[in-house]
Amino acid sequence: MTTWQARMIAADNHLDGAPLLRGEFQLDQGHGDVESATLFLSALGVVEAWVNGQRASEDLLTPGWSSYEWRVRYSELDVTEMVSTTTVLGLALGNGWYRGRLAWSGGSKYYGEELGAFAELRVRFADGHEQVIGTDESWASGPSATTANDLYNGQSIDARRFNDAWLAPGFTSDEWSAVRILDDDLSRLEPYIGPPVRRQLELKPLKVWTSPAGKVLVDFGQNLVGWVRASVSGAAGEVVTVRHAEVLEDDELGTRPLRSAEATDRFTLSGAPDVFEPTLTFHGFRYVEVEGWPGGADALRDGGLTAVVISSDMLRIGTFQTSDTLLNRLHENAVWGMRGNFVDVPTDCPQRDERLGWTGDLSAFAPSAAFLFDSRDFLRDWLRDLALEQSHDHDLVPFVVPNVLKYIEQPAEFGAPDTAALWSDAAVWVPWALWTAYGDKRVLEEQFESMTGHARRLRSKLSPNGLWDTGFQFGDWLDPDASPDQPWAAKADKHVVATLCAFRTASLVAAAADVLGDEGASAEFGAMARDLQEAFTEHYVSGGVITSDCTTVYALAIVFGILGEADREFAGHRLAKLVEKSGFRISTGFAGTPFVTDALTDTGHLEEAYRLLLQTENPSWLYSVTMGATTIWERWDSMLPDGTINPGDMTSFNHYALGAVVDWMHRTIGGLAPLEPGYRRILIAPQPGGGLQWAESSLETPFGLASVRWDLVDGRLKVSATVPDGSEAVLRLPGMDDEIVGPGQHTRNGHPAELTFH
Repeated sequence: MTTWQARMIAADNHLDGAPLLRGEFQLDQGHGDVESATLFLSALGVVEAWVNGQRASEDLLTPGWSSYEWRVRYSELDVTEMVSTTTVLGLALGNGWYRGRLAWSGGSKYYGEELGAFAELRVRFADGHEQVIGTDESWASGPSATTANDLYNGQSIDARRFNDAWLAPGFTSDEWSAVRILDDDLSRLEPYIGPPVRRQLELKPLKVWTSPAGKVLVDFGQNLVGWVRASVSGAAGEVVTVRHAEVLEDDELGTRPLRSAEATDRFTLSGAPDVFEPTLTFHGFRYVEVEGWPGGADALRDGGLTAVVISSDMLRIGTFQTSDTLLNRLHENAVWGMRGNFVDVPTDCPQRDERLGWTGDLSAFAPSAAFLFDSRDFLRDWLRDLALEQSHDHDLVPFVVPNVLKYIEQPAEFGAPDTAALWSDAAVWVPWALWTAYGDKRVLEEQFESMTGHARRLRSKLSPNGLWDTGFQFGDWLDPDASPDQPWAAKADKHVVATLCAFRTASLVAAAADVLGDEGASAEFGAMARDLQEAFTEHYVSGGVITSDCTTVYALAIVFGILGEADREFAGHRLAKLVEKSGFRISTGFAGTPFVTDALTDTGHLEEAYRLLLQTENPSWLYSVTMGATTIWERWDSMLPDGTINPGDMTSFNHYALGAVVDWMHRTIGGLAPLEPGYRRILIAPQPGGGLQWAESSLETPFGLASVRWDLVDGRLKVSATVPDGSEAVLRLPGMDDEIVGPGQHTRNGHPAELTFH
């Protein structure tokens, strides 16, 4: 455990919830040049740091949102080039997740009443001497230009209060006062495991116009997460108001889905040219409504607004493209949905009064996330909080991580919080997805206690008949046939879904035990899986028909491997018939959607999988694309065909869970899948269909770049593939025997008649 010399400090006054803190120091003399200077930075709230007037890093919203009760992260920054003989450290605080609004109840300050800042600067000199400078009672606090800040409601900035003099040596002001030492447990400070949040890119407006109601509206052309930077000149004291939303309704800003989140930034002008950037908040938006802009819409068309896209700083590693532009847009929507919802915590949505780390969403999407971006450390960081929440609540994996809901009264339909299928299963499914994608055994080692703890608690919930048929379940959440105000009312029997998920969880824990060489755990959870399989078959399968006889239960049963050979064959045919009966429209919710195309493909119904994927009528994956979506929606019909917003109280236009189909697209259309964890062995097996003429997919694996490109040339298949050094691949092409190939470039032409596609 690190021994800290700095202390957690707080401003003497409230200072509009956004105080500035400064400390001024002299570097020790007589020890030669500075060889290194490292700043350790954290906060109760969010913090930005300056060293001698320079931003210490490009990181945003430090230290993010963790399970603050037991863990507050710190960043470690190299500031060697910024220190000088006289060094001024400056810190700007905001409410962030620690003290700001969280969830839908309107409450705040769930973790604490006071903002705090922590900074420790360690300077090492040429002769080995180390000087340690940190936050303590010698620091001072003063007002910033921010007059209000909240992640949900927005940030207000008064440019008349801009004053960079506080970062200069010798600064004094009557407005500044002392600080207090907070009685805070510094042992909960931990380094980041995942990446920081940073700016990713910037977008200019596509269109500026005046709405029928006389409002100035701006379209950035892409549903994104971040804020708007404003460059503006006007009379001192005038206020520019920027309100954000994802969609338009009736040609006006569509704010109803935000519920109680104000999502509004306010900029008070100084009379000189001003630049406003509200870095203590963020919004999910494509459109903004601007009030008070000097010169109105005409002036805005000349420039002044820039959308700044933020996300946790993950490397994009996976790509996918086809000859179908709608399919490409669907894939890009999944990328943007992940980018916007992976802002320090993997949230369900980034815009309304929620933005929580729902475990079920990630259970569904984790394999897709691991392909699109290098999300290994991001999700390891989140899993650390999941394990902490679980270990402090009798192995109960909560619905959200970090679990702020434990402080908030829950809807009656949730009942008493308890283990829930798919949601709590994130404790097992997410580590397994990371192991499969990256081949990094650490995630299984780190999470194995959490995995086994969840599985044992789950086992304790089974009835004497061996089924998981009691307690609250989300089930196949957001089944498209459910009423908008009853998202849990799915066709799939919730206990069938729960028992299937329990079987998968037990099977994966047993597999993880095998990887780790834990024979006892392998035997324990292997037996649990067999018992669940036996109970499921006895009580829920009759003549091949699974209780509730709907798409989701067959999809899960096939992919999870719970059925015997005869029942599996029946299930595949029944699933295909149900998909056809639905007119190849989607009939699954959160539980079934990630698995339905795999279930069809694995049972010989590739054509039905393609027809389901390429359907454009509501409900379908491509319906939202035809409606202009640029991210994945929460509901299949978040926007109705007439352009009105779904009447449900829970409607988001940026929700990645239903985009989990891109995992199947990568493996089946793109033809790129791991045969061994981490792509040490690769399966190259594209399965063309759906009228596609070509597709390509690539992935920066732990061994290097792997890629596949296929084309139909005169009705015959041509495949080009790249295998990275250290890997080998199995080429599995229609009409040909499997072929093992090593590193390098490989091209195969489909000469046999079996390779002809129509």
